[in-house]
Amino acid sequence: MRVHILGICGTFMGGLALIARELGLTVEGSDLNVYPPMSTQLENSGIRLYGGYRPEHLEPAPDLVVIGNALSRGNPAVEHVLNRGLDYVSGPEFLARHVLKDRWVLAVAGTHGKTTTSSMLAWILEYAKLKPGFLIGGAPLNFPGSARLGDAPFFVVEADEYDSAFFDKRSKFVHYRPRTLIMNNLEYDHADIFPDLAAIRRQFHHLVRTVPGSGLIVSPAGDPELDAVLGMGCWTPVERFRADDAAGDAAHWRARPLSADGGEFAVLHGGREIGAVRWELSGRHNMSNALAAIVAARHAGVPPAEAIAALAGFRNVRRRLELRGTVGGIAVYDDFAHHPTAIATTLEGFRRRVGAARVIAVLELRSNTMKMGVHKEQIAPALALADEVILFQPPDLGWSLGEIAEAIGPRARVFDRVQSIIDHLKANSRGGDHILIMSNGGFENIHSRLLEALPRGD
Repeated sequence: MRVHILGICGTFMGGLALIARELGLTVEGSDLNVYPPMSTQLENSGIRLYGGYRPEHLEPAPDLVVIGNALSRGNPAVEHVLNRGLDYVSGPEFLARHVLKDRWVLAVAGTHGKTTTSSMLAWILEYAKLKPGFLIGGAPLNFPGSARLGDAPFFVVEADEYDSAFFDKRSKFVHYRPRTLIMNNLEYDHADIFPDLAAIRRQFHHLVRTVPGSGLIVSPAGDPELDAVLGMGCWTPVERFRADDAAGDAAHWRARPLSADGGEFAVLHGGREIGAVRWELSGRHNMSNALAAIVAARHAGVPPAEAIAALAGFRNVRRRLELRGTVGGIAVYDDFAHHPTAIATTLEGFRRRVGAARVIAVLELRSNTMKMGVHKEQIAPALALADEVILFQPPDLGWSLGEIAEAIGPRARVFDRVQSIIDHLKANSRGGDHILIMSNGGFENIHSRLLEALPRGD
């Protein structure tokens, strides 16, 4: 069977291509942006790549075309598929039909923490010698790639609420039919496809409807939006968790901080301490992610003590507060920030780690929701713990970041060129500073350019 994937170099579709190759299928694909590291990973797996979406790439006709959700009507390849009557599916439907059928699916959903929690869960199952398959929307450092077929029955999937394809506006995760479901949190995002939070809540309810009665839903205690989702109807046992030791709610599981930055915390079940995690991560949000992964892994048969031991060796995911380098005592980090809540929680954990050291936050509004200005009033408060804030104003944004800078005050600056940001940081940074670059895009390779520009010192 020959499969052609349109949009093959995206994280999800590229991972899907690697799994399809493991299934023994002949895989090829097209994309506008064919470049390393994904292109190298795909080509090394024997997958042929084409640049652009030209109809001739689909000749002779493949047996099946998988269409990514970035493509829409008017795309030359899409029009060719429709005009020729070629068989086509969305990426999530292909995954469900060819990979997830007859597997024990462990899905991780939520506005924040999906990639990190999926990576934790896959690593815990791997540590327990269960050899899970997985498809993760990032680069987990405990594994050589973002996707693999693995051994039956377990398969971990990052369950995204974004739509499936131009012809299927259901959320991707509706296709996955998990037996174990983590719902980490729920906030308004993806303003380009969801008119309001109620529309996203409805999609999460559709996901809950697919979990069998013999399955398990893992959800935080005290999240009003997820409580509303579950209140719309739930036919599956729910275990609740929270990352503090407060009493008085329905949490079955708790993570109690044992250090200021969350680098060490106790795990409690039913009020009884069952172990402590000591790891390289920080922040209350990562404690919460870890607790959700421990509970989900227990449902798959991994004892909590073994999951706790696994997390000591967890290495996180690329672009999640990743240290890219240190020059002259100045540390430069890369963080995949896409929402004010993610910015705030990252800075909270980071501040606890570095104490009074100077933190310079450099922010690019890259997600569709952020660029649309939906969260503009939450951005300044989210950056409260940074000593200096640099905002990048791209020429096509359509609204001024000056109002955000004004709300932040004199510690904020706006630049309209990446090189100007680099020049400013080169002139004004000093040893002991931490420069935290926050964007869910490439940001014109600012990390490497900055590291090259910073003075080396003596």
